[in-house]
Amino acid sequence: MSGPPASASERVHVRSARHDDIPHVAAVYAHHVLHGLASFEVDPPDAAEMARRHQNVVSLGLPYLVAEVGGRLAGYAYAVPYRTRPAYRYTVENSIYVHHECAGQGIGGTLLAPLIEACAAAGCRQMVAVIGDSENWASIRLHEKFGFARVGLLPAVGWKFNRWVDSVLMQRALGPGDAAPPAA
Repeated sequence: MSGPPASASERVHVRSARHDDIPHVAAVYAHHVLHGLASFEVDPPDAAEMARRHQNVVSLGLPYLVAEVGGRLAGYAYAVPYRTRPAYRYTVENSIYVHHECAGQGIGGTLLAPLIEACAAAGCRQMVAVIGDSENWASIRLHEKFGFARVGLLPAVGWKFNRWVDSVLMQRALGPGDAAPPAA
């Protein structure tokens, strides 16, 4: 499964990530770390660290998904607890990264829809997107398309590529959201 997909116009298959996907996940993420502002990391984590992160997500019963096109990894998405304190336990934060050669081909939305569904099925009630760079219109528009509202802006909270970078906060309800208390 090495290398980028030929084209996202081929059928996209979304599934749970497996251990053998992690080197490809790490490569996709490394590109974003080294060339983009979506991540505030400055040094790409190695495959072992990405495997540790993957295991942490799945051990919490949260989704970690990959999108394949033509048998090759085109992107991945996962959800983690928004914060560790108990009162936040029904809120998750999503992350979506698409192979740079598949940008603009709908892979992000193909991942976000089942991620939202899986988090709602797991009993989560709110999803937060913390988007690096207030000029990251692709991510902002993707989240808007899936019902996220812009709820905040953290100006100049990151320093990357010799400039200050904002974080955009977006949020959407999952399932009944705040209309009812969570199941006991």
